[in-house]
Amino acid sequence: MSKKTLIAPSVLASDFSKLGDEVEAVAAAGADWIHLDVMDGHFVPNITFGPPVIKAIRNRTKAFFDCHLMIAPADPYLAAFAEAGCDGMTVHAEAGPHLDRSLQTIKSLGKKAGVSLNPATPETAIEYVLDRLDLILIMTVNPGFGGQAFIPAIIDKVKRVKALIGSRPIHIEIDGGVSAETAPLVTAAGANVLVAGAAVFKGGSVEAYRANIEAIRTAADRTAS
Repeated sequence: MSKKTLIAPSVLASDFSKLGDEVEAVAAAGADWIHLDVMDGHFVPNITFGPPVIKAIRNRTKAFFDCHLMIAPADPYLAAFAEAGCDGMTVHAEAGPHLDRSLQTIKSLGKKAGVSLNPATPETAIEYVLDRLDLILIMTVNPGFGGQAFIPAIIDKVKRVKALIGSRPIHIEIDGGVSAETAPLVTAAGANVLVAGAAVFKGGSVEAYRANIEAIRTAADRTAS
């Protein structure tokens, strides 16, 4: 079966005591992207890591660094995350008053620009920035913690976002509660990039991570359009 769905393991679920090794292992196991959940304890109720940690692990893989900025404000830190080695940066539509400006800044830094929508945020919030986007990240849990249960009502939002995009070459990424069971639901609705944390980082070895990634990818590809 040809690979249609991109898998972006979230290092939030990895063993932070050996983060570089975990990144290397999951990349060797077939991860397409590495998803970096940056949290500030302000926009979301948790704190993770910032540019210095990302810079420290950048040399462990050539995989695309997919940086999810759950921080507010984001603009003052975009250049630092770009310098640290992020290939794409996603800001939240809810995190600041000037979303268009934030996306312009990301593009000016030579990076892929994404926007994320929390579960309660309608897709109409991004209607006027679509032509600045490379990626739309749809949260299927409330941001801030890993291991939460998938919110089924968001599947309809994925369909509406897919319709809103039209023919534009924009990735639809899903973050939250992704597993082999939920993956087909969102790829059938139009998603093509899946963030998975706990479902990938089980087993503690390259072999286990490879099996976990392939289980999600195989299930997702069955319904991918």
